[in-house]
Amino acid sequence: MSGDRTFEELVREAVDASVDGWDFSWFEGRATEERPPWGYARSMAERLGGASAALDIQTGGGEVLASAPVLPPVTAATEGWPANVARATALLHPRGALVVASPEDAPLPFGDAAFDLLTSRHPVRTYWHEVARVLRPGGTYFSQQVGAASAFEVVEYFLGPQPEEVRGARDPRRARAEAEAAGLEVVDLREARLRMEFHDIGAVVHFLRKVIWMVPGFTVERYEPRLRSLHERIRSEGSFVAHSTRFLIEARKSGAPVSL
Repeated sequence: MSGDRTFEELVREAVDASVDGWDFSWFEGRATEERPPWGYARSMAERLGGASAALDIQTGGGEVLASAPVLPPVTAATEGWPANVARATALLHPRGALVVASPEDAPLPFGDAAFDLLTSRHPVRTYWHEVARVLRPGGTYFSQQVGAASAFEVVEYFLGPQPEEVRGARDPRRARAEAEAAGLEVVDLREARLRMEFHDIGAVVHFLRKVIWMVPGFTVERYEPRLRSLHERIRSEGSFVAHSTRFLIEARKSGAPVSL
């Protein structure tokens, strides 16, 4: 039981754990998060099954793409973090998918109108004009994204109150406006606010090591006093509760689908 373990033991275990890829199985029994009601992986798999050429942008370790039972004849993925590139390559190459190392802020390394389906789960940022460029007429961009002020109970515990421009930086209404400015039609946009619970301080440490943009520059040494205080709070009051926000966006490029 984590309640019987010391701060040092819990933190050491979290620091020693790998944070490569987007496998969150380490959190089992230590943290929980509600899932969005729309079932992104299942819906993504359905769209992949009907596509001829697909690109998964910022694929992480390739886990979500690899979960699809059927991949299109042409399937590619981009990823910017070297450790994840290696992980995704090992997972996706046996499925016939090409993994391309590409920085998140670089132009997509493909020609115009190369794909009829683009997918992306939790991109750091969506470059909408690049999405529109590589989509074929009639093609679709399908993505689940982190919403505004997601898990900000965690963020503000360590960093203090954040300004409104930071809290609202991932507003789905802004995503709609940017997609439309790039010439895409938004055909679906849904939002969800989801309960998160951290049952021990190790789970908080692992979360901040894995999701590095939450508290930039996070290290145990830098935030040890706050971590120790939160450890005592969890022990005395129960789990640390936060709320993540997610939105689903589906956008389509105008024009008749290309026949191959």
